[in-house]
Amino acid sequence: MTRMVDVATQRRRRTFFGQPWPLATLFGVELWERFSFYGMQGILLIYLYYAASDGGLGIAESTATSIVGAYGGTVYLSTILGAWLADRVLGSERVLFLSALLVMAGHIALALIPGVVGVGVGLVLVAVGSGGVKANATALVGTLYAPEDERRDAGFSLFYLGVNVGALVGPLLTGLAQKSWGFHAGFGLAAVGMAAGLTQYAFGRRALPPSAREVPNPLPRERRPLAVGIGIGIAVILGIAVASKKIPADRLSTIVVVASAVAAIGYFAVILTSGALDRVERRRVLAFIPLFLASAAFWSLYQQQFTVVTIYSDKRLDRELFGWEMPVSWVQSINPVFIILLAGVFTALWTRLGSRQPSTPAKFAAGTVIMGVAFLLFLPLAGGGPNSAPLLALIGILFVFTLAELLLSPVGLSLSTKLAPKAFHTQMVALFFLSVALGTAASGTLAGYYSEEHEAVYFGVLGAVAIALGVLLAALTPLIKRLMEGVR
Repeated sequence: MTRMVDVATQRRRRTFFGQPWPLATLFGVELWERFSFYGMQGILLIYLYYAASDGGLGIAESTATSIVGAYGGTVYLSTILGAWLADRVLGSERVLFLSALLVMAGHIALALIPGVVGVGVGLVLVAVGSGGVKANATALVGTLYAPEDERRDAGFSLFYLGVNVGALVGPLLTGLAQKSWGFHAGFGLAAVGMAAGLTQYAFGRRALPPSAREVPNPLPRERRPLAVGIGIGIAVILGIAVASKKIPADRLSTIVVVASAVAAIGYFAVILTSGALDRVERRRVLAFIPLFLASAAFWSLYQQQFTVVTIYSDKRLDRELFGWEMPVSWVQSINPVFIILLAGVFTALWTRLGSRQPSTPAKFAAGTVIMGVAFLLFLPLAGGGPNSAPLLALIGILFVFTLAELLLSPVGLSLSTKLAPKAFHTQMVALFFLSVALGTAASGTLAGYYSEEHEAVYFGVLGAVAIALGVLLAALTPLIKRLMEGVR
């Protein structure tokens, strides 16, 4: 009996790099989900516009970028649905499991169903599933720690390491599979990766704490049929519209931009007009508006890694390495390398500076300006012709992309929770995701204006606009800080 007790105690004390053991389960499922997500996205655009003779669908580039932008925006829109289902119906643990199943099913559809039908079915499933995973995986990590547990920040850092490892390895392996055996092999490898993560999670999910399965604000039973009816109605309307070609594929990203903007305006209106807010809370919500706009502008340029930068890598970049041409998707692994190398540096820098570090509005302004500078760095390479841009130059540009990201992205969600009124905590987080959805969809719309012949104008105008927005935000920083009422 004593031996059995000792074994049980050892199991309870088992840790994952000093963190609660269930973090290994969440680390694994997120790593494999990001592997499949970025692996698929690394080859998606070229699959859409490559000619049929090259294994693609032969869709016009502007339409292809619109589809990719709409898909990316829908992922972030779906985080709202995933969070709502967790809070009101199923709990985060169940929603995460079901969402991972959807992701795997989507990759299988891309791998096995030929043509545009496979793309439509696959992208919808992956977008909704990825949104559910994104919304709930982070929340589940939080359930592993007591409020006073000092391991929390280190645990989240380890969790996000898994995110970037998956984002690094995914495009490398799916790109090799696509180059060697074709696009469907690449999509199939993404499905295998998600299956590995799902299998590992199925075995480890029992170790998650009971709070992971709680439904914080259960939807009353009498309202569930209405919610289900609304969901089915929306799905049917969208399905009919797409099937009847009432929604042109080259306008999909613009539709998601409009939907994201309308949802954001609605959220801001509901929060600001609520009687549950006091004066300080209302001023903090007002302070979030210019930061929301800056975030959307930033993501509209940053997410062009999956649209314009992919086209650029395919047509303008010299990808030859020692006589071997590297896959287009490998460019998508450059940013995760820099994130892994620099995230700790930025964390140490902010910790060392303490109260002397720049305020959040100042970081947002700097991130937006640097993102604009990154686009201007394409100008010296403009007009060089096919495969003329040096790989080292693009690596340098993506390094600047990463600097901008680390100034804005990590603090965005944190800021939304700090500025959130007590009565609208979740909605403020949803607003941040809406800024990402808006910017990501806009990246697809903007990419429709890119062409090799006019790339100097394209990069120059967008870079200059981003810099101007960043300078304007910097000028407004003193006002924003006053509205934030003590929040840095």
